[in-house]
Amino acid sequence: MTTGQAIVRYLMNQYVDFDGVSERFFAGMWGIFGHGNIGGVAEALQEAGPEFPYYLGRNEQGMVHAAVAYAKLKNRRQAFACLSSIGPGATNMVTGAATATVNRLPVLILSGDTFAERLQDPVLQQVGSEHAGDQTANDSFRSVVRYWDRITRPEQLISSLPEVMRTLTSPADTGAVFLGLPQDIQTYAFDFPEQMFEPRTWYIPRLRADERQIARAAAWIRDSERPLIVAGGGVRYSEAFDALRAFAERTGIPVAETHAGKGALSYDHPLSLGGAGVAGTRAANLIAEAADLVIGIGTRYTDFTTASKTAFQHPGVRFININVFEQDTYKHAAVPLVGDARAVLEELDATLGGYETAPAYRDEVLRLNRDWNTEVERLYNLGKDPISQGEIIGAVEASTGPRDVVVTSAGSLPGDLLKLWRCRDPLSYQVEYGYSVMGYEIAGGLGAKLADLDREVYVMVGDGSFLMMNTEIATAVQDGIKIIVVLIDNRGFSSVGRVSEQVGSEGFGCHFRARSDSGWYSGQPLEVDFEAVCRGLGAEAVTVKTKSDLESALQDARESDQTRCIVIATDWHERVPGYASCWWDMATAEVSTIPAVREARQDYEKEKSRERYLMVPGHPHWGGDD
Repeated sequence: MTTGQAIVRYLMNQYVDFDGVSERFFAGMWGIFGHGNIGGVAEALQEAGPEFPYYLGRNEQGMVHAAVAYAKLKNRRQAFACLSSIGPGATNMVTGAATATVNRLPVLILSGDTFAERLQDPVLQQVGSEHAGDQTANDSFRSVVRYWDRITRPEQLISSLPEVMRTLTSPADTGAVFLGLPQDIQTYAFDFPEQMFEPRTWYIPRLRADERQIARAAAWIRDSERPLIVAGGGVRYSEAFDALRAFAERTGIPVAETHAGKGALSYDHPLSLGGAGVAGTRAANLIAEAADLVIGIGTRYTDFTTASKTAFQHPGVRFININVFEQDTYKHAAVPLVGDARAVLEELDATLGGYETAPAYRDEVLRLNRDWNTEVERLYNLGKDPISQGEIIGAVEASTGPRDVVVTSAGSLPGDLLKLWRCRDPLSYQVEYGYSVMGYEIAGGLGAKLADLDREVYVMVGDGSFLMMNTEIATAVQDGIKIIVVLIDNRGFSSVGRVSEQVGSEGFGCHFRARSDSGWYSGQPLEVDFEAVCRGLGAEAVTVKTKSDLESALQDARESDQTRCIVIATDWHERVPGYASCWWDMATAEVSTIPAVREARQDYEKEKSRERYLMVPGHPHWGGDD
């Protein structure tokens, strides 16, 4: 068979087994065809037929985003392949590949390439180099994927494809995987061994941590008075929800959440503190500030989670990190527990003995939990005109069932949702914030819906992100995949506008306004008919202004079986505030002729003085036995 046919046949026969449940790993392939793949993998998809579904994207980046969201809701147990032609089709996927890798979600990226024989060089869309004859646009993927290969002979697939699967199914190594496929090689035939296409199951292990490190971690917990758990994506992907809840309830240790870990505990659980860090709740940030021990479970500790290393202010704060990715376990001079979150939590709990936090600490956490819910209710009912973003989130949440899904990615929405959205199901929060990529939202909603057709999927997207990529609305309509899009129009990049104000630049270059005679974007607001755009792409659409109109539109959208977009304007300046120690290090000009920048620099230097390296080298347990 041809190289293209061999790839498709191989993918069709790969399975994963997790806790005894086996299922086919690849749900199909997204693709946009061109001269770089039409006679190779594209032909193989046609030959394979509906048994290996093909989905037609509108933008190569968008189809990778859909694949990322699909893998996320599937807890990495299933994935998509994404196929492009050469040149711009390939480089359009680089952002999607980075999104997958940063979020540690499996996506297979297949891109056409120039002719391996080079007789035709330079071919259409080839990026040539006078210094390297084998360099093409596909080399740009090297820094954003977990495994990269270029197939220059058909038989190379025999060793390459197992490496592809090893990487994609590895709890630690997973992310985007890339294969460059020269367009002539895709069409070459080879007598592949029959065994290559026999069904193969890849077992996803539950790795255990070292017993000695488990003992050290238990000793540190027993020494602590104000411990805090920071739950990240590792809780989700190991399906450790029950283990985390049991551990927290038995010990009384409260739980704060990252974006990837949100939903680890139900919002109304008495030990739930909600979102952590820059975009976190008052409850989580107050507890974090005084925590003497932080137990990170499946988190990378991004600057949003640590508030640029200002969140944890206890002078002797120590860390225990549970993660399948070894590098993350060693961060902040922690006791490193390299292993599966559920397995390690269960073993740690068994080793810990009868440790419990003090009743007063539990009471403090419960009070903060209840106080935060009161604050959420306040923000959901401000009665602003125009409506505030917090009120929009409240209306959307009120219209959802417990298992329904909210999707967003960039701008101010992720931060506001981390604070406000009240998860009643561990998979209901599908926000991508590892890469915070604008344009992910609609494509991501499409992928999430494909992952579970029984859940309603609500895409919340700002006007800036919508204008970057809205084309997958047409894909949803073509495939009959219903999503509900809530498009919030504040006439600009409000989130970065807030950052601009933080550094003293007063929102410069962030407003959607016409260029005025002064040379700045300070003229009339840009009027975009978003409803017409959505209708033009085939969706049902409506524009609303008030909260009651929004509630009615959400009900109508829920009852419809078609993709529907709801457009609503909000005030640029009406934002959900930050809480407690929620500073984000945004480098500010040291010298400037602008007075506001000079003032911002003074504030910056004051806040930056709170940043710290999170290690306590003088502690008696440093590097020793307990």
